Amino acid sequence: MSRLAEYRKLEQQLAAQLAELESMKSDSGLKKEMEFEDKLRALLGEYGFSLKDVINLLDPHSVRRIATNEPKAAVRKPRRVKVYKNPHNGEVVQTKGGNHRTLKEWKNEYGSDTVESWLAQ
Repeated sequence: MSRLAEYRKLEQQLAAQLAELESMKSDSGLKKEMEFEDKLRALLGEYGFSLKDVINLLDPHSVRRIATNEPKAAVRKPRRVKVYKNPHNGEVVQTKGGNHRTLKEWKNEYGSDTVESWLAQ
């Protein structure tokens, strides 16, 4: 897209947003909300309270609700130790995962299914 076309597109978007902003300014519901917010903030300032103080005053259990909705860190179950015994040479490998060097060599040489059949525990 050329720079001129991009400029014209952004100019149109800006004009549309400005028109929407002007229509919102004449909305009586928005005017009431803005007036309420201004008065509320003035009142809070007069008494030295914050929005959090008001929320805690009106709904003291809201803090506990928010804390219980937070996702908890998943605790992973510890892996158990697997013991493989090679029947060809009697070598034993203990591992908690499948990323063991000797185990990989065995699987390449004898096949994965065969090596899994050597599982002692």
